[in-house]
Formats: sequence, structure tokens, C-alpha cells
Amino acid sequence: MLVDTGANATLLRTDLAQKLKEQLIYTAPNISLKTATGEKTEIRGKLDASIECGSRKFHHRTYVADITDPCILGLDFLQKFNFTVDLEKNEIRTGGEEIPLFSASVQHSKSCSVLAKKRTIIPARSECLIQGVPEVPGQFRYAVTNFPSQVSQKGVLVAATLVDLEMEAIPVRVLNLNNNPKILDKEDVIATCDPVVDIVARPQEFSRAQHLQSTLENLQILNEEQRTAVKKLLNEFQDLFSTCDADVGRCNMTQHRINTGDHPPIKQYPRRLPLARKEEAEHLVQEMVDNGIIEESSGPWASPIVLVKKKDGSTRFCVDYRKLNEITKKDSYPLPRIDDTLDALNGSQWFTTLDLKSGYWQVEVRPEDREKTAFTTGQGLWQFKVMPFGLCNAPATFERLMETVLRGLSSEACLVYLDDIIIVGRTFEEHLSNLRKVFQRLQNANLKLSPKKCRFFQKEVTCLGHVISAEGVKTDPGKIKEGVDWPRPETIHDLRSFLGLCTYYRRFVKTFSTIARPLHKLTETKSNFNWTEECEKSFNSLKQALTSSPILTYPRTDKDFILDTDASNEGIGAVLSQNIGNEERVIAYFSKSLGKPERNYCVTRKELLAIVKSIEHFHHYLYGQKFLLRTDHASIRWLLNFKEPEGRITRWIQRLQEYDFEIQHRKGTSHGNADALSRRPCGESCKHCSNAEKKIGIEINTSVKVLTTTSVDPWSSCEIQKAQLEDPAIKTILEKKLMSADRPSWQEIAPESPATKRYWALWDSLHLKDGVLYRRWESDDGRSCRWQLILPKSRIPEVLREAHDSASGGHFGVMKTLSKTRERFYWDRLRADVEKWCRECHACGARKGPKTRTKGHLQRYNVGAPFERMALDILGPFPVTTKGNRYVLVLMDCFTKWPEAIPIPDQEASTVAEELVRSWISGYGVPMILHSDQGTNFNSALFTELCKLLGILKTRTTALHPESDGMVERFNRAILNHLSLFVSRNQTDWDTHLPLFLLAYRSAEHEVTGLTPAEMLFGRTLRLHCDILFGRPSETPSSPNEYMKNLEARLESVHAFARERIKLASERMKTRYDSRATDHHFKEGDLVWMYNPKRRRGLSPKLQQNWEGPYTIVKKLNDVVYRVQRSPNAKPKVIHINRLAPYRATDHSSM
Repeated sequence: MLVDTGANATLLRTDLAQKLKEQLIYTAPNISLKTATGEKTEIRGKLDASIECGSRKFHHRTYVADITDPCILGLDFLQKFNFTVDLEKNEIRTGGEEIPLFSASVQHSKSCSVLAKKRTIIPARSECLIQGVPEVPGQFRYAVTNFPSQVSQKGVLVAATLVDLEMEAIPVRVLNLNNNPKILDKEDVIATCDPVVDIVARPQEFSRAQHLQSTLENLQILNEEQRTAVKKLLNEFQDLFSTCDADVGRCNMTQHRINTGDHPPIKQYPRRLPLARKEEAEHLVQEMVDNGIIEESSGPWASPIVLVKKKDGSTRFCVDYRKLNEITKKDSYPLPRIDDTLDALNGSQWFTTLDLKSGYWQVEVRPEDREKTAFTTGQGLWQFKVMPFGLCNAPATFERLMETVLRGLSSEACLVYLDDIIIVGRTFEEHLSNLRKVFQRLQNANLKLSPKKCRFFQKEVTCLGHVISAEGVKTDPGKIKEGVDWPRPETIHDLRSFLGLCTYYRRFVKTFSTIARPLHKLTETKSNFNWTEECEKSFNSLKQALTSSPILTYPRTDKDFILDTDASNEGIGAVLSQNIGNEERVIAYFSKSLGKPERNYCVTRKELLAIVKSIEHFHHYLYGQKFLLRTDHASIRWLLNFKEPEGRITRWIQRLQEYDFEIQHRKGTSHGNADALSRRPCGESCKHCSNAEKKIGIEINTSVKVLTTTSVDPWSSCEIQKAQLEDPAIKTILEKKLMSADRPSWQEIAPESPATKRYWALWDSLHLKDGVLYRRWESDDGRSCRWQLILPKSRIPEVLREAHDSASGGHFGVMKTLSKTRERFYWDRLRADVEKWCRECHACGARKGPKTRTKGHLQRYNVGAPFERMALDILGPFPVTTKGNRYVLVLMDCFTKWPEAIPIPDQEASTVAEELVRSWISGYGVPMILHSDQGTNFNSALFTELCKLLGILKTRTTALHPESDGMVERFNRAILNHLSLFVSRNQTDWDTHLPLFLLAYRSAEHEVTGLTPAEMLFGRTLRLHCDILFGRPSETPSSPNEYMKNLEARLESVHAFARERIKLASERMKTRYDSRATDHHFKEGDLVWMYNPKRRRGLSPKLQQNWEGPYTIVKKLNDVVYRVQRSPNAKPKVIHINRLAPYRATDHSSM
């Protein structure tokens, strides 16, 4: 076959295609093939062919044409199966296999002779390797040596050998069978070379000697004595290594159990495989049969198979055991934590990693459970004799086995995670001894190792996705390259896969949670996948952080730990380190994003939260050992010594009392290794802040050592005095007080502002404490007094935010907030500021609703003819009746008040549309206008298309405004009242009572029209049961013409009467309704509240906020309906004015 990188498609010659059993797919005649010479050749068709290249088969769609070569492998084939073409070495490569290339003329070349390079004597009855050279060099490269047919040499044999003619000398193995020596002169013909057209690599059995030699060659760091010791050990345990794929050990220590209890067998039908893959599946099954992995089954269980393509293009045989796993009782045996496994490597200098040969297949399945592993490809039923992949308890069984096999060997000798074993040692001798102990345990358990995957006596190895060395642990470059080359995620699934890889290495990334926060937000429930610039920045930052991750050192028990913590508005973080040598080495990083409630904490609470969460995360390092806690927040030292801590603070302090640590404060500029991010000051009334020691009273614990106290307290006396001097209204009074205690004259104060004059009026009650101005307030009886800080204008929002908006403020009303504020502070116009603050509070408005509500005028729509306008609605759900009905489709004519109530099984759009046509339109005709609420079934594409097809004008109410469809809503109430009186106890016969209810309603006088719906529609009353029971005079029938005239006249008078009644009733209703209207109208651009109560599963409506805002008025649609929008990118909403109110609030949280 020909490899042609210039061909876009893979081609097969027509005569060969006809010999294959594959079905030929004929293509359109307009498809043609253009050759390299420019000629066009017709394509005969295409087929799915199995192409054998090297030792593997590839399934590929090829085109059939009249070509010279049997097959041309095009660029599509090479790219699909990841072939690499190496023209320098004259070979192609895929999946680690090298396949030589030859020029097209090789197969037509003749054989050439091989001449002796020098005179050689072959002893009698012996074999000799003679060096030869080609007679005509350069004809071809690869050849097979053979006996020269043109030379008559009896008693001499030449071995058939594959040789490379480009070598300096060609080795020819010659055997002299004679009893006399044989002399070959220089340039004598000693063999012939036949050109090789193709080389197919066949899997060879593993040679223990070859593996031993290659292992020793890789141990360049060992000296000769050490290499000898390793060689002796490997020779001693050479039976421990697998020689080929079929050489898999069988463990004699355990058998896997599949406990399904009393559950009946599960039988699943096989999934259809493509025709091209059936042969491949059968080949894999036969291979497992030959290797003793599976056997035929005759049990009742069956699971389907799945063929998964590997990265190298080969196929992995898998069985879908999900149904079996669902009924299997789970084995809770734990897998070891990877971080604990890595921490145990401290002090090791030598490393060896061992990997079991097909580890799961070395564990047998209990004979009575083997039938449960049965699978089928569509031909035959097979079951596993050994533990297959995909069983839910397989990892637990295997981990229990490995820990049992290696039990007694300390973590300083070896560590195990499933089939990965890492053996360590501080010295070569210790490592050799540990390796011998592990080999003995594995040999006793009859387990086999995969020699290709074992790495012996290394200074650095890759294990569990990490690179391990004596220096510490770092990320695996191979895994990191996957993250760096990761394309931008297009779906949430792709994003979660990327975050899964990054999260595995989060202990190496400082501020991981803060960097990844924008990406984690995209994966939240009900979050739209909107990739922003912030997400792109986070995506690239994570890639950069992974590539520049540091080497983390191993924790040492003889050194004290150092824990640095910090908090920001978005998250908390910590760095665990130790002083090793003359430098501080990082052991691990920790970070965590803050939830919505936690982001509302004050700075001090966040800092304490960072300490608590960090210590809990590193509990296994810190518990029972003294460590140094470093923070850049000075108030933490006071917080841990409160006399009477409350609530959450109490629990946190109690949690920290279990640990032995010393707090050290250091400046933020020196605290760069933790997540030092921007902060906001906490409220004045927060008693957990840095000024709390003065306000509450704290006993300082002298055992706590504070090295520096350089942070500035914004509520210190110095800072408050500075703020008072910056306030124009207070400055004059404070300066006068500082100079003299005597009250200044009115002439001195007269030029000042009114606020200063009001402070001057309080001169006798104003006092200085530490240079700060306070007001002394006494009770009416004079028995008690309190000191009120004269608050500068710049500090008012901060105080009101804490007194009203915080959790301790409670968002109470004006009087409670005023009382709480006056207890501690005083400033000019305090009451007015508190009232304004409470009135403009966004959170209060969202929960309690605005005080000023709006109510629009009633909009009338009076109809004047039957079936001009009709309304419909869905009533329910009710209990499912014996006929399968659950809802009622309610239809009503707005003029005659003629109703229909149709029981229906569901409220799907198709059901509603079908009943509308069958029960109403087919009997009464097509209405002009159809009015409904905003139910999705009434606004579906199907229902809209029906109205368009029949020429019906479809109208609907505004959201959450049922008054727009009041007639039907009132009729729904009448239905419910009637059914509640007649329905049975189990309520499953309500649909049988609807016909008689309709008869009663249609024959009853309607309050608005003054007539029955039957009279409005038919011009006569209906005959009822009472007429049959008690009798009623029958009207004498007249002639048909006279009857028609009388009916027409009666209907005209009835309808005229009804129109007047409807007009009077609507005017009466409007007068009554409009008496409560507010005459408030909004303009475009106005900000409004919108009433929008929501019901969410699992949440109490009583604890939700019913008002949302601010919304912006986009357009006024009519006198009572507006279009509003929350933000420029949000979807507009059409809202009735009754659900809107003026927005005068302020979002204090953004201040």
C-alpha cells in the first residue's frame, strides 16, 4: 500500500473492494477524483474497510476508484489515527509503534548478492558470523539474507536474517556442516538479499533477562557495587514480573464478593454495535478467553458492553455495570487520602514505584458471584473469572487486599494507593531492604508486576499525579500541560472538567478560591453560562498559577508550624509553613470563597473566621503541637480574651481553645504570603473590632505576645477628634472647649451655622473626654445619665448602617433605631437623619413594601353581542378521578355569560387546544376575541398558531393581576362552592357533577344581565327537573314563521336589556373601584418598586421579600400598564400599575 500525504482521501482499488465482504456505498456521479497529473478518475463508491498497519487494525471509510496501487493511505487516515511521518528515518509512527516506509520501486527490485568483506575460514562443523557488503549498494535498504542459489556449496547453510543494507557490514550467519574447514575469499558470494516490502511488528514475549539489562542501564546514578546488589535482588525475584499480557497473577488471599441481597437478577439486552466494530469486539472477547480472564456463562444476569477509544487509537473493552452497581450493597472500606500519602514521604532520599500487571485481573471473583458479571456482545454470554473494571466495590476490595498484603510495613518503608506502590528509603541500603520486604510480600500473595511501568532506585518519581523528590512535592508537568493546553470551555461540563483538574492541585496555588471564583459562579445551579472578560482572566490566571506552582516541602514533626491567615471581602486564605534550615518553606496553601452571609461579616469576624477555618483545614498537622499564628489584624488578640463573648464568637473561641498557639501580629506589608486583599471598616457598634477593649472592658492576657501594634484604629480618640475637627458644625465648639471651659458669648457664635448655634445651646451638657466631645444626657428623674459621642457628619452613615442595617440593628423602624442610636451618639438633626435612613432603606422596602402604593383606575371593556369576546382559564389541580381527569377547562362568553366547564386529564397546550375546538368552536363558532391569563399553555406556539389560523385576536392579563379576568375567576369560585357540596368523601367523582352544575348555572339569573345565560343565548328558559316533578304549562306552539319572528324579537329585546344592565353594572363597579385609585402616573425613566412574590420549593413565603427594585419605566403602554426593565441587559416586563410603587430607597450596602 502507498502512503501519500498529498492525497486528501484514502483510496482502494476497485477489484480489491469487490473481494471484500463489506457493503459498497455508491456515491453521486458528480464526485470525481483528480490525480497528481491533473487527470480525473471516477469514484465508484465508498466502504468501511479494516486496514492493518503494523500490528494494529484501523477501521476507516475509504473511497473505491480505478487506481494502480492496491491502496493509498491519504491525509485523512493519517490525521484521524495520529500518525507521524518521519522521512528522515523513513518510517511512520502511531501508538508507540514504528513502521518502516519504502519507496514504491522496492517491490519490483531484484535481489542482490552479498560479498564477503574479507577472507574468512569457517571451522569444521561450526557456525560463524561473517561480515559482508552488498554487491550493488543503494538498491534498497531492508532485506532478508538467503542461501545463494547461483553458487554450489554443499554442506553450507545460510540463516534467513532481516538486515539493514545501509550498515557498514552486513552480518551473515553461515553454518559449515562438513568435517573440513571452509575457506571464503574476499568478495566471494556468501548470500543473496531479497528486498523487504513490509515489516509487521508482532507482540513478543517479555524477556526477563532483557528487562533486567534495560533496568540496570537506567540506573546510571548507582555505582558498580550498588548495581550489583540491585541485579542480585531482581534476579532473585524475577518470577515476580509478568512476561506477557497473558502472564497475570492470581492472588490467593481474597476473592471479590458482589452482594446484591435478595434482588432478582438483572438482564439487559445488548446494544447494537456498528458492523465495523463487531469483529473488533469478538477479537477482544476471544483474547480474554485465551488469557483465562472470562468464561462462558449460563446464568440469568446480563449487562451490555461499551467499546471506548483510547488516546492512541486502540479500543478499551468496558462493561456497563451501572444497573448492577445500583443494587449492590456498598463496601465502605476507605481509600487513603492522597495528601496524607504524600506527607508521609518526609525524609526519603530514594524512591521506587511498582505497578501491578492488570491489578484487578489478579483478584478472582467468588464462583457463586461470577454469573453477576455476565455480559453479551450479541453473540454468546460470558462472565468474568477475575474482578472486572466498573464494579462499585472493586476499589475497596483491591485497597483492602493491598493493605493486607503489606500490613506491618511502616509508612517509612512503603505506601500504597490501589495498584500504585511507592517504596522509599533514607539510604540506599535501607531502600534495598524495604524493596526486598515488599517483593517477598507480593510473591507470597502470588501477585505479578508490570516491568514496563516499574521505576527502580530513582531520586525523583511521578506518582499519583505528582512529582516526588527529596526536596518535596510538585505538580506533574504532563498533567499541567493538559491544563495549559485546555481550550476555552464552551459548556458547563467542559468547565467542570477543567476545574476538576485545577482543584486537584489547589494546595499548590495561593489564593486558589479567589482566582477561580468567577468560574465557580458559572457552575452554580440556575446560573446562565455567560463567558465574560472576568471569566477569561480567571481562566488564564489559573493556567499561569499551575505552571508556576512551587515545590511544597514535606512536614517535619521536629519543627514548629507557622500558620499565616488573612481575609478579604471575597474569601479567606492561609499558608502553612515551617522554618527549615535558614528559610521558611511552604507546606500547603488553603483558600475558601465566602458565602453571601459571610461576606456581610465585619473585618474582625472575617479574620477570626479565616483563623478558625484554616486551623480546621490543617487540623491533622496542628492538633497536639504548639504553633505560631500570624495575622495582620491586631484586634484578634483582644477578641480571644473577651469576658462575655456571644453567639458564634463563643463557639469559635471554644473551638480554638483545643489548640496550643501563640499569636503574632505583623504589618500587612509583611504579610504578603497570605491573601492580603482590600478591606472595609466595620461598624462602630460592632463590639468585635479593635476598639472593643475600651467599650466593653477586657482583661489582657499577658501570655499572649504581640510583637507589633502598628494598625490604626479608626475609632480611637485621636481619629475621632480629627474627624470632629473636620466637621464645620463641631469644629468651633470643640476648639472653644479645648481652649476654655467658659461658654463663649453669642456675638462669637452668631456668624456660625445654625447647627453650630444648636451645639452652642447645649454647651453646659457638652464635655471633653480624652480630647473628644461628648454630650452628657440625664433622665427626667435625674437618677441616671449616659454619655453620647458627638458624631461627625462623616461617621453618620457608618453608625446608621450598623444601628439599622446590621443583624444587631434588625432593620427596625424609626423609633427603635432612634432609641438605639441616641443611647450612644448625638448629632444635629439626628431624628431627621434616622427617619430618612429608615425611609430610604432598600432592604426594608423590599420586605415591607413602600409606604406609598399606587392603584390605577378601572379599565372597562363592554361587549354587545354573543361570542364577540370569550374568556378561558384552567381550574385545578384536583384529585385524579376514576376517568383520569385532574383539571377543569373553563370557558365563558362575556356577553351572554354562557359557561362551559370541561374536565381534562392535564393542562398541556395540545389538550387545551383540542377541547377548545371540540367543545366550543364546533358548537358555537369561532369567537372574535379570546382572553386568558399568562399560562404557558395559552401562550404556547401551538395555541398561538391555532388562534392565527382561525383569525382569533388573542389577549391576556398582566402578570399577577387576576382582576383583568374577573368574570372567569368569579365563575371558578362558584364551581368550587358547588363541587364541595356534592363531591364524595374521597373526592374522585367531582367530574361527574359538572354537567348538572352547568345546567343549574345556565338556568339561573345572572346578577349583571338580569337574565339567565340560556335566555341570553336561546331566547327561552331551560326545562328543569322541577318542571318534570311539579309540572309547568306548556306554551302552545305557533307556526314556524311566527315562532321565528317571536324568537327574533325576544332576542333583540333581551340583548338590548342586557346591554343596558351591563353598562349600568360596569359604571357602578368603576365608581366603586376608582374611589380607591391614587391618580399616580409614571413617566419614562422613573424608578419604581415592583411587587413580585415568589414561591420556591423548600423556602417559606413568609421569610421572602415580595418587592423588587429598582426597575426603570421603559414605556407607558396605556393608562394602567407599563413596560419596566431591571437593567439594560435584562428582559423587559409588562406590569399593571397596581404592582408598581415609586422607588425612593437607597442601597446602603453599596455605600
